[in-house]
Amino acid sequence: MVFEPLGVDEATFAVYHALLSHPDSTPEQIAALVDLSPATVQELMDKLRKLDLLVPTWTNPGGEHAVHPRVGLTGLAERRRSELNRQLGELREAEATAEVVAEQYNELLTARSSGDVEILKGRGNASRRIEELALKARETFWGLVPTHIDDTARSVEDSPDLPLLERGIRLRTVYLQSMTASKQAMEYAAAVHKLGCEVRVTPTLPMRLLLVDSEIAIMPMDPESPTAGAVIHRSPAVLAIALSLFDAYWSKATELFDPDERDDAPLTPHEAEVLRLLAGGAKDEQVARLLGISLRTARRITATLSDRLDAASRFELGVAAAKRGWV
Repeated sequence: MVFEPLGVDEATFAVYHALLSHPDSTPEQIAALVDLSPATVQELMDKLRKLDLLVPTWTNPGGEHAVHPRVGLTGLAERRRSELNRQLGELREAEATAEVVAEQYNELLTARSSGDVEILKGRGNASRRIEELALKARETFWGLVPTHIDDTARSVEDSPDLPLLERGIRLRTVYLQSMTASKQAMEYAAAVHKLGCEVRVTPTLPMRLLLVDSEIAIMPMDPESPTAGAVIHRSPAVLAIALSLFDAYWSKATELFDPDERDDAPLTPHEAEVLRLLAGGAKDEQVARLLGISLRTARRITATLSDRLDAASRFELGVAAAKRGWV
């Protein structure tokens, strides 16, 4: 159907056309004209109202009329074009950011110091080391995953995500939008989401990126060759770039499931202790020192808690946490 990009499918258009052609007809009469049930016609008329194709009349209180196609359909097309232009602008911005980050990454990789970089040649070596680092995660494990969840995929019970979720580690994963077409992928994503993993999707991703506790960044040795291996970074400069890249894509990605389903997820030990210290008036520097974590990690935990409780300030965070009985 030519108007489907505007949100008007074949049945909806049939009702719209019938209303234009027979403006004085009742919903029951329209149903007979388009060979649909009256209940279905009522639903489609509601849809037309939401699309501003069926509006109240000025001359007949309580009456409605179908909007002239030149106004209604053209208006829908203009709104759709504006939305597509906005999305295209965001996509171009993301691509430009990815290009800048890639250049910065190449420069840093060239000038790397062996103490901050670990080279893992081959997929097997990389996979084993990544699993080791994941098991050492204390608070968070975030990832940009530009490949589909494998259709031969393991069940959640066999997933490396499960031990992390069982330990209360906060998982955030951004997948490609195209993964939603795979039943296996959606079942897996839904299962880990129910266990506490935050899952979002986006049209494009620059490369695979994993972040452990905001202190370790894991990137492919060659983004075009998954079997080449991986590079593990611990330097503050690379971490700052990697975190910015993740945040840029995470903030624009779309929630795949209802985030409210995770509201009752328990706090991790560090999150509980951070809330206790903040409630006592401790600053970020004091929190980091008392918990033996980096200042960056302390601030990340606070930001994650604020995001989870929709708190815009430390005061709001304390009030929201108190309402839940967390402090």
